[in-house]
Amino acid sequence: MKSFRLAAFAAAVLLLASCTSNKAGISASIPSAPNSALVIKQLNGTAVSVLDTVKTDAAGAFRYNVKLQPGQPEFIYIYKGDTRLASLLAQAGETLAVEADTLGNYTVEGSDASALLKRGDDAYKAFLSRIVALSNSGAEPAEIAKEYVSHYRESAKFVLENSGSLAVIPVLYEGMPDAPTFSSLTDAFIFRRVCDSLSTLYPDSKYVKALEKETQRREHLFNLSNSLNSASESPYPELNLPGLDGQKVSLTGLDAKLVLVYFWSASDATHKIFNQDVLKPLYAQYASRGFDIYAVGVGADKVEWAQVVKDQQLPWKNVNDGLGTASRALYLYNVQSVPACVLVSEKEVRQVEVSEKALRAALASML
Repeated sequence: MKSFRLAAFAAAVLLLASCTSNKAGISASIPSAPNSALVIKQLNGTAVSVLDTVKTDAAGAFRYNVKLQPGQPEFIYIYKGDTRLASLLAQAGETLAVEADTLGNYTVEGSDASALLKRGDDAYKAFLSRIVALSNSGAEPAEIAKEYVSHYRESAKFVLENSGSLAVIPVLYEGMPDAPTFSSLTDAFIFRRVCDSLSTLYPDSKYVKALEKETQRREHLFNLSNSLNSASESPYPELNLPGLDGQKVSLTGLDAKLVLVYFWSASDATHKIFNQDVLKPLYAQYASRGFDIYAVGVGADKVEWAQVVKDQQLPWKNVNDGLGTASRALYLYNVQSVPACVLVSEKEVRQVEVSEKALRAALASML
């Protein structure tokens, strides 16, 4: 009987271990938020989604368990309203102790990865504070630029020294909309180093897979820039695709100062509307000033594409190799999805948002 009880106890321990090994516990104390509703969020790829809601007790404390896959850390955030109170990188089997206030200041124990994540987060907040202070004091642009350079160097050092931790991923994407920290084409090498390191450690991580896509995008841009800089005759990749009559149309052969390389699908109604409502008026206004359009149909159904081109009476150069998403043109111009707009001239190659406002602004500045 005794041996049976011992065996049952051992089995219970093993069962408990198996049930808790796929969880991370969060024990949080937020004294300034008693009896408050908080939101637990999780990073999925590149988007943050709501995971759950919790309520603190009278002392501002709560406990929460996050379900995790062993060996797959997750970015978990604690929010009160629109304010992020804490950023965590939780791993299965950990218990994270968080002390926070409602202003976004916090400490975390029990997770080395979360502590590293906080270091990057704190450095970014401090940088933003310095930029605001300089701007408010009327500092010269050169002084503000110097601050940007200093922050970039510190961020690059942090990322490279910790390239085996998922905690560096947010640093790679940080920055304001018009001034990301890692904005240079050569930063593709930093992304690749981190991506290769993390791929070895976390081959199935959704964060690493998303990082791989971004790394490839940056590498394509870098290679495209190199191709443009080394080209002796044309500053942009040549395209020589079949037109409506089957005869190939050369992009570099167009007699225009500025060409919009436009990737679209004839089967998409919004693309057809964009042709009529945006591109036709732009073409009519700027064609006499040296503007042309090289529209690449992305779709294997060339019959449908040809019919739409004829029905809409599109006056510019229309081409389609019939290879769909396997078209080499997409790779050469780093097109991840359609529609896509790339303006090319003898001086530059510029990716432009697919909107009338963005195109008009670009044409006004480039013609």
